[in-house]
Amino acid sequence: MKIDNWKTQLRKGAAELAVLSVLEKEPLSGIGLLGYLKPYDDIGLSEGTLYPLLKRLERDGRIAGEWQLSQNGGRPTKTYTISDDGKATLTAMLTVWSGFKENLSEITGDKL
Repeated sequence: MKIDNWKTQLRKGAAELAVLSVLEKEPLSGIGLLGYLKPYDDIGLSEGTLYPLLKRLERDGRIAGEWQLSQNGGRPTKTYTISDDGKATLTAMLTVWSGFKENLSEITGDKL
């Protein structure tokens, strides 16, 4: 088994949880999200994975994007905020994650 394949699957499952968690704290642009999550490189979000995720979350109504003009006349920036549906989804995801983590800790004998 290639561990990189397994790691990719873990990242896919965690990306939405990470993005919704960050946006619950504060509205951010895509670049802002990348900067916020950069120290957590095991999450594995890049521009190529983040922007399709943001589009899907926005299409599904979990986040809302709003274009804002740059104060220095530069390019407009889209800022994302979590919606009420996104907050409910995040709460459900955290509940599932908590149970999953607890079960996995028991199975592995707390080797995590």
